Amino acid sequence: MGNGYFQRVAQQSPTRLWINNPTREEAKKAIAAGAISCTTNPTYAAKMLQSESERDAVIAVIDQVIKAKSDDSEAAAQIQRLAIKPLVEIFRPLHTAKQRQGFVSVQGDPFAEDDYTNIIDAALADRGLGENVIAKIPVTAAGLKAIEYLIGEDVPIIATEVMAISQAITVCKLYERACEKLNKRPPFYVTHITGILDEYLHNLARQEQIGIAKDILWQAGTIVARKQYRILKQRGFNATMLGGGARGLHHFTEMVGGDIHVTINWRGAADELLSQDPPVVYRMDTPVPDYAVRELLRIPAFKMAFAEDGLAVEEYADFGPVRYFRDSFEAGWSALLTVIDERRRAGSG
Repeated sequence: MGNGYFQRVAQQSPTRLWINNPTREEAKKAIAAGAISCTTNPTYAAKMLQSESERDAVIAVIDQVIKAKSDDSEAAAQIQRLAIKPLVEIFRPLHTAKQRQGFVSVQGDPFAEDDYTNIIDAALADRGLGENVIAKIPVTAAGLKAIEYLIGEDVPIIATEVMAISQAITVCKLYERACEKLNKRPPFYVTHITGILDEYLHNLARQEQIGIAKDILWQAGTIVARKQYRILKQRGFNATMLGGGARGLHHFTEMVGGDIHVTINWRGAADELLSQDPPVVYRMDTPVPDYAVRELLRIPAFKMAFAEDGLAVEEYADFGPVRYFRDSFEAGWSALLTVIDERRRAGSG
């Protein structure tokens, strides 16, 4: 093992790096730097269309798929799979069931997230890419049904779009019940989408003119993430917490020291931390100042995220930060659908 920042983090703590939405070259660099797994989301194909190194390959996939599939939504799902397939191959050598690494996550059509049968069908199709594919399923009413079914199929799962403590508790309890009932225990990760929650709360505080110091707002997502981490550990849930949605370097560095995996982008995040090469400092167990929590509780959305019973299951999908996150997925999926339509009109299919 080398002596770069993420390698030292792995040597000195249980914290591990995953890389998010990488190009093929970024994936290889990330593995060399210490990344053990990879996440993608429904914006992946659209992002690769904006990449100089990946665009031609994705266009070729689009032209191939639209010849076989007349339905644009079905085509988009298959294009996403084939765009991600090279990552599956790149991370496959790292994959072992015992060490639980080398995963590549796939998440399906964000416009179909309210249909649990669609989520299940997409996850099973995605698994056809390789044994190291892990299904990324939103913690919503529909997603919870899909997660329970997929546990019975022994499908590795990332429970995603988790912004609220109540979501994390609910999905962990479901996992334990389902594992006992179905006699299966696939690898299971529970996200906290820390940076997106931060971004949403920052925007909301500005819009609602809630005067809270930027220093306190800066801590909001990590405060909720730390509480979620403590609850998972204290209650003995058999889940690995996976930090996600990073929007700043602190969304990795503030998690260091925890038995937690964190996914960040290569460009502007992982590469920047490698360049800065900061010291490895345990921060996950940093005490949360009471005054900061009191201030943040003035924001209703923070209160709902922070309370153990802050949301009912039927409220998960439309919780402000969750909806905000999904909007970005829908925008990426729509951009892919637009290119599919353009290629059809141009006669490429």
